[in-house]
Amino acid sequence: MGKRFIYLILIFGLVDLLFIQHAACRVNPESEFDCFSIIVGREASIDGSVLMGHNEDDGGRQIVNYYKVPRRKYSSGATITLSTGAIIPQVEETFEYLWFEMPGMNFSDSYINEWGVAIASDQCRSREDSAQLKDGGIKYWLRRLVAERARSARDGVRIAGKIVSEIGYAASGRTYVIADPAEGWMFAAVHGKHWIAQRVPDDKVAVIPNYYTFGEINLADTLNFLGSPDIIEYAVKKGWYDPAADGAFHFARVYSERAALTSPGNIPRMWRGVNLLAGKAYSIDAQFPFAFEPKKKLSVADLFVVLRDHYENTEFDKTQGYQLGSPNYLNGSTICADATQNSFVAQLRRHIPIEIGAVIWLSQHRPDTQAFVPWYLGITKIPDGYAFGNPETALTQHFNPSEETYDMSRDHAFWSFFKLAEKVDENYGALISTVRKRQDELEKNALKKQAVFEKKVVGIYHKNPQAAKQMLTEYTSALANEARRIAEKLTHE
Repeated sequence: MGKRFIYLILIFGLVDLLFIQHAACRVNPESEFDCFSIIVGREASIDGSVLMGHNEDDGGRQIVNYYKVPRRKYSSGATITLSTGAIIPQVEETFEYLWFEMPGMNFSDSYINEWGVAIASDQCRSREDSAQLKDGGIKYWLRRLVAERARSARDGVRIAGKIVSEIGYAASGRTYVIADPAEGWMFAAVHGKHWIAQRVPDDKVAVIPNYYTFGEINLADTLNFLGSPDIIEYAVKKGWYDPAADGAFHFARVYSERAALTSPGNIPRMWRGVNLLAGKAYSIDAQFPFAFEPKKKLSVADLFVVLRDHYENTEFDKTQGYQLGSPNYLNGSTICADATQNSFVAQLRRHIPIEIGAVIWLSQHRPDTQAFVPWYLGITKIPDGYAFGNPETALTQHFNPSEETYDMSRDHAFWSFFKLAEKVDENYGALISTVRKRQDELEKNALKKQAVFEKKVVGIYHKNPQAAKQMLTEYTSALANEARRIAEKLTHE
């Protein structure tokens, strides 16, 4: 039994208690217990798609809005004033994208743009204690600029890297998960002006909780790595890395905050995510790889299973088969957690038009109590009840949302899903099987109909793209409305 596993066992009980107390009042998006992501390379998926899964976890008062943001042109010399106060040049034209917004939050929004470039993130604290920033650096705007400007995931990495190199990253650290229909990347920002990015091999899978997962790096291999040229030299200068004594440079060990790298809120989630998907078993004290071969070709449904997990039937499951209560509160920091505000799997495909080939399987609030239903990139409007106002107003008010934004009496779909999750948690063992049975029916029906529906839409798209987009809009709205109706019915039952 490794030392790290013994360490986990000794303190896990205390962490459980602290986490339960912390989760109830958590408002800090930099908490080490937030978010979980997965990238599946296109040769590792069952249909040749790149898959990107993400649970967005944030405590405190929350709501999720969805917007379709159109292309926009700007005059020469236009600038953007970032939330930090820094000012950067605007581009001539920004791309269209779907925006998953969490008002008031710096690091919680997700995006997918018209090229099928999807981006989300996981907090990963660095050890940097003397960051160099220009005019306050960047935080909130980094992922938004990628959505507005990138034509590919690799393009997104370069855009983000250039900005971080020039003005610096204004938070402790974070890994941005960026994918498109061709490839998936992880981009690690360090507090200040250093960053590293690694491509997930096409035949492999990568998962990440809330610590850096990069190991050895090779910036000469530009197919698979991009980053700050002095990433190793800077670590030597700071006294974090001694080549003679430490052996091969390992990014996570060198740049991570020690508490994040050894956290019992992180290690079990990494262990669980890897073991649910990998072709071989890893022990809790293993040195987990950046990417690994899956046990089989993976589907979107396989990722649904991971994103719903609470360590069921493992040594970290303290619910005794849900008899003692909800795993969202009893099992500590789980992949699906009490603070999960939305969950999605982006299915990104190259062989059909991107408006149809990029589909976001979206689960509102916690995925353990909800179904994943498809939202197509080509929709022309967001389903009714899933937004608050319009995208222009949302951006203006993002950091100072009005009190009515969080009013549960308003007709916002978020509260339908929220209330169901709260109701199930009151008696998880007695209710979850009934809820899952009904939600699985909706989810499996959507998966079953996908191929037939898309074949029909593709046929129409080549003759009349606008008519095809209208079909996508109506289909997405129908399933989103059905998911809401089921949530409300189950809550009342």
